Amino acid sequence: MKNLFDIKGKVIVITGGCGILGKNIANYLAEQGAKIVVLDRAEEIGKQLEAELSQKTEALFLTTDVLNKEVLEENKKAIVERFGTIDVLLNAAGGNMAGATIAPDKTFLDLDIDAFRKVVDLNLFGTILPTTVFVPVMAQNKKGAIVNFCSESALRPLTRVVGYGAAKSAIASYTRYMATELATKFSPELRVNAIVPGFLLTNQNRSLLTNPDGSYTDRAKAIIAHTPAGRFAEPEELFGTIHYLISDASSFVTGALSVVDGGFDVFSI
Repeated sequence: MKNLFDIKGKVIVITGGCGILGKNIANYLAEQGAKIVVLDRAEEIGKQLEAELSQKTEALFLTTDVLNKEVLEENKKAIVERFGTIDVLLNAAGGNMAGATIAPDKTFLDLDIDAFRKVVDLNLFGTILPTTVFVPVMAQNKKGAIVNFCSESALRPLTRVVGYGAAKSAIASYTRYMATELATKFSPELRVNAIVPGFLLTNQNRSLLTNPDGSYTDRAKAIIAHTPAGRFAEPEELFGTIHYLISDASSFVTGALSVVDGGFDVFSI
């Protein structure tokens, strides 16, 4: 019987691949036999990651700017020249910044609108532009899988992270819209889904969730208290859902928001 989860030989492009999540996901998928393309602006880290991945599979790092279509077009050209195609796109580029986050002693009137705009640009347009550039390659094959990275803040409003929440809510809507757009106008085997991770400790949120001494902030304690699993997620706990969404095991799944949050979204009191 066919292994529905087999992704050997698939060419997988990961934007934001040098972040904590991106690196872990890239290594896992490399171990499954996929060919990995890491796109990121961190050139030194990217080259190190390429060398690490190349010990497991065929791998390529390319410097990118997910907000620059011309740069992305050059990336696409290099990827197709090296691997001949693109099978999967993981839109993992994103992040937050202090100016778009409301401090406990501030209100929304204190928001830095420029920072808010940058967060929306990075998370929303940093997903839209790579999708726009790389989809034509998948469309030629009449098959492909895109996984966007959403957030718990898209499912319910979280205090403080107003810019990030607005951007990720837009990602949820964009994911659902594109599922129909691509299936009806290009191919029913061209799928778009999103993973909705629960709370992990990353470079972007570490200052919100930990004190300088490494102990949890009151916000972190509140999150864990509202998570039935009773802890933060580990990066590897996203691997199975991503693997499923990019494999033939999910061939009839598109437009879905796959929540991996230890029960946070279903817990009330």
